[in-house]
Amino acid sequence: MTLAAAPARFAGRTALLTAAGSGIGAATARRLAAEGASVLVTDVDAQSAHRVAEEIRAGGGRARDRHLDVTSSAEWAAAVAEAESWTGHLDVLHLNAGRNLPAAAHELGDADWHDQLRLGLDSVFYGVRAAVPLLRTARGAVVITSSVHAAVGFKGYPAYAAAKGGIDALVRQLAVEYGGQIRFNAVLPGAVVTALWADTPAEYKAQTAARTPVGRLGLPEDIAAAVAFLASEDASFVTGQNLLVDGGRSISSQE
Repeated sequence: MTLAAAPARFAGRTALLTAAGSGIGAATARRLAAEGASVLVTDVDAQSAHRVAEEIRAGGGRARDRHLDVTSSAEWAAAVAEAESWTGHLDVLHLNAGRNLPAAAHELGDADWHDQLRLGLDSVFYGVRAAVPLLRTARGAVVITSSVHAAVGFKGYPAYAAAKGGIDALVRQLAVEYGGQIRFNAVLPGAVVTALWADTPAEYKAQTAARTPVGRLGLPEDIAAAVAFLASEDASFVTGQNLLVDGGRSISSQE
């Protein structure tokens, strides 16, 4: 999508995105910038965040980048302060960080359990808490990346499912708590081809696509489109929702 061809739903708005150096976060940063947003691209991998921001600027968009450890309250305060000093406001927050370390419950160590919950769920709380004052003023929107794992059980993912399920409940709670001031929604991606799939055998990819009613794996851009909708005024009457963006995988009976 070129900047010239995109609708300007986010003209004059500022968005802060986490884990935006690659995958879904990067695709969403590009999408929001293409629709007129000033985007603050953050990632624990500062170089990746910088590359995405440079790409956006090269295409005519407005972007900054910074390192952000989403498990640090202090770093969250600094990131939100940068957004405010840059444009004077914060309108959209996309919380996209998470980690998936597969293991059955009886094989999962304490450190891996807490690591997945801290990165996938605690970080959402820290980000919301830091951004609420600015988002209230802007009557902004928060979109969180959850997962189909919150809706459907898959063997070997107890911590990841717990973190994503917690997000879904938190979205409803926050939507009620800040109703009329900030909208909160989540997207629940299914199988999406990101860097994590780089070493996945072609046969497994084909099997996964065959189990998906639309007949293909998702792309980061598919999720970015859903995030952009939920963050925009097109969704002004939508809050507290957990939107499955999984090609129908969660409704399929195919094993």
